[in-house]
Amino acid sequence: MRARIDSFLSHLRLERGASPSTLASYVQDLRLFETFLRRRRIRALSRVRPLVVREFLQWLRTQRQCSPATVARKLACIKGFFRFLTTQGVLSQNPTAFIETPRLWHRLPQTLSETEVTQLLEAVAQNGLGVRDLAILELLYGAGLRVSEATLLDLGHMNLDVGFVRCLGKGNKERIVPLGQFAQVALRRYLETVRPQLVRRRPDVQAVFVNRRGARLSRQRIWQLVQRYATTSKLTKRIWPHTLRHSFATHLLARGADLRTVQELLGHSKITTTQRYTQVDRARLKAVHERYHPRP
Repeated sequence: MRARIDSFLSHLRLERGASPSTLASYVQDLRLFETFLRRRRIRALSRVRPLVVREFLQWLRTQRQCSPATVARKLACIKGFFRFLTTQGVLSQNPTAFIETPRLWHRLPQTLSETEVTQLLEAVAQNGLGVRDLAILELLYGAGLRVSEATLLDLGHMNLDVGFVRCLGKGNKERIVPLGQFAQVALRRYLETVRPQLVRRRPDVQAVFVNRRGARLSRQRIWQLVQRYATTSKLTKRIWPHTLRHSFATHLLARGADLRTVQELLGHSKITTTQRYTQVDRARLKAVHERYHPRP
């Protein structure tokens, strides 16, 4: 099974252009499924039946306490795996062919108000590593980047004089995103004053955002930074790096940006993904209506 998994991952990487984060998630999901099969003493993929897959999903819900969204994502991974095996002729039947993905509630993305964004940014120190952290936050909010896109940024991907950044999104899709003035100022200050000190022993490092040792900053570290500044700023909302991306899109739409432009800025392949941000704005309008209208 391990060889089949490796073959599937190679297919995703080379033919489907899957991102490193997507591949990492698929590895985790398939290894978990492999562990479940071994516990059931199922050594061959040809012995996997629909009932086994359903038992795995139930095990995820009850024993692993996975959320419906997580179960749906893992099922999508397994369905893709077996679909690949049947297409390649490794299996004659797909045991997941008639297992439907559960319908999920569409949750509105968590966002910050413009005041809350300012509150978060003002909680960052104006010296030392705070200069780097502010550049990260300004970039996530000012350009709507995913955290993985921020970590993959190299020096050659930015043109601060023109005010654009080139990033690699999901499916290795490249897009050009404009930078706001605040993001440009924060990035220029970081690149000119703090980053040279961090990479003095590793001058060949091309990553824009680096840690104390001069190595590329990880997604987990940026997540920790956002959590820390959320606590420092005394925000009552639970936020993470993607919250700034959600806020970026919501604020653009609230100020009159058209949906297609926001779709392009976010790098969404489907406009339906972008449309959920209009629902966020509608929720805000409904709240204002209920609060101020004499007969809500």
